[in-house]
Amino acid sequence: MQRTIVFIDDKNVYNDARRAFFDPDYDHFTRGGYDPCQLAQFAITKAETGRPERELTEVRTYTGRPDATREPKMAAAHDRQVAAWEHAGAIVISRPLRYLESVGRQKGVDVALAIDVVTMAVDGAYDVGVIASTDSDLRPALEYVVKACPNVHLEVLAWYTETYRRRLSIATKNIWCHFLREPDYMFVADFTDYRVP
Repeated sequence: MQRTIVFIDDKNVYNDARRAFFDPDYDHFTRGGYDPCQLAQFAITKAETGRPERELTEVRTYTGRPDATREPKMAAAHDRQVAAWEHAGAIVISRPLRYLESVGRQKGVDVALAIDVVTMAVDGAYDVGVIASTDSDLRPALEYVVKACPNVHLEVLAWYTETYRRRLSIATKNIWCHFLREPDYMFVADFTDYRVP
């Protein structure tokens, strides 16, 4: 049984889902939402046949938290969403947003994810790591694990349509990608408006 951890870059997965399956300029902001635990479980059960059986040991979701003094409603919505994810079994790593010209930007989320992918591989915490992100800033982490941890198997996950085909890859190795299409997305979608208490 292969111990499997799924590492999810929340904002990246959300934004990619909006671009792949919705109109980001017109569709309600909840379109693009997803359940991290369902996404992780779906990905490991939908993987290619002929491989060893896998056990999902952790779902790790990395996200940015709005500042409660600047954006109290958004911070409260974020906290409700995180509570729902944690109740479902996800481990949520939340980093405070950094504000530039009063607009919140995620800072440190991809770094936290990359550090965990590397250190947990080195520590032998997983046999298979699935990275749900298309952020190219994560490439060095993939490259390091592929080179330094030959007993660890890395994969990536990305949304897919005929016109939207972004994925995370590295030049030194062909990394398996779980391409999930719109019916797959609808299976794991979460359209809850967490602004509503």
